Amino acid sequence: MTTKSILNLALRIVPAAILLQTLYFKFSAAPESVYIFETLGLEPYGRIGLGIIELIVAILILIPKTTWLGALMGIAIMCGAIFSHLTKLGIVVQNDRGTLFILALITFIFCIILAWTNRNQIPYLNK
Repeated sequence: MTTKSILNLALRIVPAAILLQTLYFKFSAAPESVYIFETLGLEPYGRIGLGIIELIVAILILIPKTTWLGALMGIAIMCGAIFSHLTKLGIVVQNDRGTLFILALITFIFCIILAWTNRNQIPYLNK
């Protein structure tokens, strides 16, 4: 494997892993997750619905032909997460020392990089 392909793989695995690991908390109705979505006024449908969307995004990011779509969807989801942290939740949620906010930022940045590096696959952008 070349350095470029290893970097591309890492750029896909990191945000997908972050999105996938949060699914356990959303789908098991973990108290932290329930608290977040209650605070946002989206419990339980928002928690479950967002979990399903995040699963789809993670899968799309991992498939090379659909990485661009997963990245764009990931950017949109993470904009919502970051906005929620900055406006309603706060950076620190239930003494997590900002971990959820940092994970949202990492996912957002990686998705931006993925969208940019796969921009040649985005329909209507190259016409």
